Amino acid sequence: MLSKEELKRVLISQREAILKKPTGIEREVLSSVEKKIKLPHILVITGIRRSGKSTLLRQIIKRFYNDEDFYYINFEDERLLDFDAKDFDKVYETLIELFGEQKTFFLDEIQNVNRFETFVRRFYDSGFKFYITGSSARLLSRELGTKLTGRHLDITVKPFSFHEFLKLRGFEFEENMVYITEKTARIKSYFDEYLIKGGMPEYLIYDDLEILTRIYEDIVVKDIVVRYGIDNIAQLRELYQYLVTNVSNRFSFNSLKKLIGLGSVNTIKSYISYLEETYFAKAISKFDYSLKKQIINNKKIYVLDNGFIQTVSAKLTKDFGIILENLVFNSLDNSHEIFYYSNKRECDFILVKNRNINSIIQVAWELNNENKEREIEGITAAMKKFHLKTGIILTYDQEDELKIKSKRIIVKPVWKWLVLG
Repeated sequence: MLSKEELKRVLISQREAILKKPTGIEREVLSSVEKKIKLPHILVITGIRRSGKSTLLRQIIKRFYNDEDFYYINFEDERLLDFDAKDFDKVYETLIELFGEQKTFFLDEIQNVNRFETFVRRFYDSGFKFYITGSSARLLSRELGTKLTGRHLDITVKPFSFHEFLKLRGFEFEENMVYITEKTARIKSYFDEYLIKGGMPEYLIYDDLEILTRIYEDIVVKDIVVRYGIDNIAQLRELYQYLVTNVSNRFSFNSLKKLIGLGSVNTIKSYISYLEETYFAKAISKFDYSLKKQIINNKKIYVLDNGFIQTVSAKLTKDFGIILENLVFNSLDNSHEIFYYSNKRECDFILVKNRNINSIIQVAWELNNENKEREIEGITAAMKKFHLKTGIILTYDQEDELKIKSKRIIVKPVWKWLVLG
């Protein structure tokens, strides 16, 4: 552990760094924080690396704590590599000496500290407020679940939404703009950029693909290979590249095992779960009322941000239909469970909340003579199966309303769906 003087230098420099950090584009998730801020619960802010968790902390510190009434510690700092939970009392004593007595802690990338939950629980029970961030869903949930059950609330920070992207580009959207030709043309132009580049903040600001490559490498190496002690790194990389290259395509764990040449299905399952735990990707199941069948049915995988598709995928040309579908998946309401439907035809997304199927969505780049019948049959089959009268087909730039017997199908451009809902 550092000496007290060394620790003071670290804590002072970290506080100065967070206060100098630009507040950036106000994140939409800040409204969720505001609703929960008066509760005594620990707010756990998670998300993929470099998605803006620290920037969100900066916005919280400025808006709710006047840039004064808080303690801040960043555990990504290499000077704190050997930090352990037993060192927290020394740190707290040092923080009081430096900044007086405060009741709020901001702890950045807390998963780097062994047994951090013991300190958090002890101080929480004494009336302290905590905001903690981390990039590993499994690690945080495991630690929080043992000592802090019922005492924490989760907030997930995702890459920029399209609304946030527009703000970053200096475009303030208003609903009436969709009826003004010049404004609509600008929104479509920005959407074309967002569709390919995605919403990772630093990449959008600096426009350097190496940023996305570095984030991906850190996820693979630091968050997965090192953390889980993986030896067959080449096969791990091969699996991940295959999954990103085949976004939205169905797969089975057994087929992946044979393709990659790994020893067991359980290894494949573990490797995919590690990728999900870092928030890089999410696998969804075919809908079935039987949980057992959901587990054994083929899966589909989606990547958290479209920008990673261009950096990791092995495809030489862009499949815009797949990229559009991936974007739609990432823009769906987090409060729902998401499945795909497949029988004779397939429907892309079934949204379930509280055991009720609320929405059915099909995604197609365009409806044309070759695919229109197939896409409509896919969504109407799902609507009939789940007794819904309305469904949505999201396209790149088509808009229509179809009546199929008693069924109503709304055809809407993704860009308009993103800004208006």
